[in-house]
Amino acid sequence: MNAQSDPTVQPVPASVVEAVDAADVTLSNPKWAVVALGANLGNRLETLQGAIDALGDTPGLRVKAVSPVYETEPWGVEPGSQPSYLNAVISVKTTLPPGSLLERGHAIEEAFDRVREERWGPRTIDVDIIAYADVVSAEPDLTLPHPRAHQRAFVLAPWNDIDPEAQIPGQGPVAALLASVGLAGLTQRTDLELRLPE
Repeated sequence: MNAQSDPTVQPVPASVVEAVDAADVTLSNPKWAVVALGANLGNRLETLQGAIDALGDTPGLRVKAVSPVYETEPWGVEPGSQPSYLNAVISVKTTLPPGSLLERGHAIEEAFDRVREERWGPRTIDVDIIAYADVVSAEPDLTLPHPRAHQRAFVLAPWNDIDPEAQIPGQGPVAALLASVGLAGLTQRTDLELRLPE
């Protein structure tokens, strides 16, 4: 029996063909994104590496660079009220749209038992999309670039380490922003190292 006379074989709708073709174009045209990671509970280094590995396991995403590790005091809270953070920044190439990348970040936070009880509360892991290509967006659930990244040395310093030419859309060069913010309260942990996923 050939396919022409088989009633179970249906032609593929044109809309499906178009969607598949569009996806193929997307796959051959990945976008750069920058993701910041922070942890101040539990085994902080192990959790950061676990988050990097989980991102690396995401279909349509490749981790391309991992920054040095920095230790910082918690932001926006009383000094000494929380453990210090380990922070890092990674750059990725991805075919995921920003919303899907955000969902993946939240799923990784949940997998590491992130609890969202208070703003700037302690956390096992924080996964923040800092920038996605040149996208500028004021969506309530995902503002791009991250609205406070240009003020935070713990984002700017590791980002500058992996991409000294980086720019934050609408804010300017990362290196210049870092120079104006300064490195107070930031310690590079040369004894700790994160690696690219296997």
